[in-house]
Amino acid sequence: MGGPVNQVSTSKTHKTSMGTVMAFDFGEKNIGIAIGEVQLRLAHPLATVSDIHTERRFDSISLLIDEWQPVLLVVGLPTHADGTEHELTRLSRRFARRLEGRFDIKTELVDERYTSITASVALRESGIKGKKQKPLLDQIAAQQILQSYFDGHYATA
Repeated sequence: MGGPVNQVSTSKTHKTSMGTVMAFDFGEKNIGIAIGEVQLRLAHPLATVSDIHTERRFDSISLLIDEWQPVLLVVGLPTHADGTEHELTRLSRRFARRLEGRFDIKTELVDERYTSITASVALRESGIKGKKQKPLLDQIAAQQILQSYFDGHYATA
């Protein structure tokens, strides 16, 4: 699920042995959020922030960060299938920079190609189909982004 991990990171790799990691599937309308513990290396869907107003989005994220106290943030980086970038790639990079700047928490980018497709398949396989997928899809995609990060980042640990 997903492509290579950490090859799109804009800064040095962060590796910690303990703490919570929060992941984001950024979209212009919705932001899916997932959570996981480094020790368990298992991602779980957490929430979807549905708001087009940037300040309200960050207010919602701030509440989750205050509650979960993550040591690392991971943002999915969308690209075309061949790895070339597009507008949402630029917006996702900007979102990651804003998260790091606002919350002063190390933020890494992770290749997220195909996560929405595999999230939809996973939901369908669990019996959630059609319009019933919509409220869960973004947070399941964030879960897959985080699981991809854990699987790739800690594979040699």
